[in-house]
Amino acid sequence: MKRIDTMTILGIVIGLALVVVGISTQGTLKAFWDPSGLMITLGGSFGALLVSFRFEDIKVVFRVTKQAFVRQDEDITVINERFVNLARKARKEGLLYLETELDNIQDPFTRNGLQMVIDGFEPDMIRHILNTEIDAMEARHELGQNLYRTWGMLTPAFGMLGTLIGLVMMLAYMEDSTKIGPGMAIALLTTFYGVLMAYLIFIPLANKLSIYSAQEVRRKEMIVDALLALQQGINPRLLQEQLKVYLAPAEREALEESSEYSGKVKEVTVDV
Repeated sequence: MKRIDTMTILGIVIGLALVVVGISTQGTLKAFWDPSGLMITLGGSFGALLVSFRFEDIKVVFRVTKQAFVRQDEDITVINERFVNLARKARKEGLLYLETELDNIQDPFTRNGLQMVIDGFEPDMIRHILNTEIDAMEARHELGQNLYRTWGMLTPAFGMLGTLIGLVMMLAYMEDSTKIGPGMAIALLTTFYGVLMAYLIFIPLANKLSIYSAQEVRRKEMIVDALLALQQGINPRLLQEQLKVYLAPAEREALEESSEYSGKVKEVTVDV
């Protein structure tokens, strides 16, 4: 299920809008536009980024960036309900019956794990395979976070470099008043660009990706525990309580208050 993270978009838009409004009330936006300063700050920091990371990593990370704006995952309460339902069916019909449910599961991680359960893999092997996949996912996510944090560190540094370049231009052409203005613009605007991009875009994106990565790890760890409990033929009611530890208090309340969930709980209680 795709969900647009409006807070990420809204935060960037509000931040930029307030900066623009603040500038407009005191002067003209044209005075804050300098292609040379932007090229030094953004172009220079991106060049340093190419030195710091492999180009293959940078290409992958930019594709992952969309996760900060558009999420495609299942709500953790939906996962809870699914596994309680699967446990109920497994107790009635047996694990092999769950093969008919594979086509209804869109998440590859869950589908792969359930297939291993149906195929009779050892629990330790299932946990090892799935945990290895989680570790690999975390490594990919950390790469994206490190890239944006590094970029956020580099842009103010290149902003300062632009400031030094502007000061040198001013000092070198003190006798020519027509060149003092461009030098002053580069000296000040490169620092402005560097700070704005670092603290409004790059570092916040790294933080958002870190939060989403932690949520994804929690979701997958819950799936691993649910799959292994399913393999053991756990009582659906017990599985329900076991998986609730992964839910935040607000999520638990929402789950318990849902009429669909309440009906399932009653049905499970009768079956066992």
